[in-house]
Amino acid sequence: MEGRRTVDGAAVPLIAGRAKTARPPPRRAAAWTPARLRGLALQAVVAAVILAFFAYLAHNTATNLARLGVNTGFQFLDRPAGFAITQHLVAYNEASTYGRAFLVALLNTVLVSALGIVLATIIGFTVGLARLSGNWLVARLAAAYVETLRNVPLLLQIFFWYFAVLRPLPGPRQSLALGDSIFLNNRGLYLPAPVAEPDAAVVALTLILAVGAMIGLAVWSRHLRHRTGRTPRAIVLAMACVVGTAAFVMASAGSPVAWERPVLVGFNFRGGIAVIPEFVAMLLALSIYSAAFIAEIVRAGVLAVPKGQLDAARAQGLKQWQIDRFVVVPQALRVIIPPLTSQYLNLTKNSSLAAAIAYPDLMHVFAGTSLNQTGQAFEVMAITMAVYLGFSLVISALMNWYNRATALVER
Repeated sequence: MEGRRTVDGAAVPLIAGRAKTARPPPRRAAAWTPARLRGLALQAVVAAVILAFFAYLAHNTATNLARLGVNTGFQFLDRPAGFAITQHLVAYNEASTYGRAFLVALLNTVLVSALGIVLATIIGFTVGLARLSGNWLVARLAAAYVETLRNVPLLLQIFFWYFAVLRPLPGPRQSLALGDSIFLNNRGLYLPAPVAEPDAAVVALTLILAVGAMIGLAVWSRHLRHRTGRTPRAIVLAMACVVGTAAFVMASAGSPVAWERPVLVGFNFRGGIAVIPEFVAMLLALSIYSAAFIAEIVRAGVLAVPKGQLDAARAQGLKQWQIDRFVVVPQALRVIIPPLTSQYLNLTKNSSLAAAIAYPDLMHVFAGTSLNQTGQAFEVMAITMAVYLGFSLVISALMNWYNRATALVER
């Protein structure tokens, strides 16, 4: 039945004896009140003052540089650098330009930072979980690792790995060898280098398609499990068919990769992959130092999961690995990710300490050697600061996206 009743002096229809709540009128845009106009005027004045201040700094800098006869601009990037770089991921020689040297240094910084983040994450999660172990010895060893390494300055740890561990190694003729393919000496670590065979492209394409098919099947299985509560039995057979097909193609094509082993020629090794000691020292110091902080973040995230949920999961008959995967890890990540982002940013910025042991990164090659040779201090430092700012923004954006993906409440 439908009737009408009076609510606050207005007639409101009744449906089944209930008053139908009227929707509030749409909110109108705020009027241009005097208080709002004063606020906007004040913000405009502050913005104008800031812009004028930076304009004054730019004009003053340009005037002083002109008075000292210092050339400005980025034309120096096209001039030959005239110096060698011990590690380069792209082609480079002494006749290359400063722009090419910048690219080489940039890639070296990206390499040590990216590998450092991966290793620090693996070590940090392992040590953090070890601190929560019920084994007294394992927990105490993990605690000693954290308390020792995070309280020793990173620069001292870099010096330790470089001067105390790697530099005292024997020379190339007395190298520490693992079989006849891997050699370690005071000039670096020498590893076999992969050389693509004619059928390598076919095998690589097959592996890419197989991995893509496996990911697609896993995603489909997960969606089906969330929708129906059951895992399709055909998923195991489908994955087995994908793996079998990829294995058959690889077996038919033969070995897609040959290995070029390093060989001692004269006073040094030739061929293979040479990893310089400076890179090894930086990678070990960065990853081990940052892992001590990540371990504490992981421990805090796991301890933040309420014990009542663990008891409820055990009461449901879940096994320990199921509790860790479906209860502990998803909730712990929401606590871990924000401070973990800060550690990744710190690790990337701390890579600039590589200049202390002459690792050819951005600070050593570009902000050091290139600046001293060209005298373009303003341009070099502006580029260097912009690069590190870009690194930080990219890492922050990726981690913030992942944090939103794992958030407990959608925003």
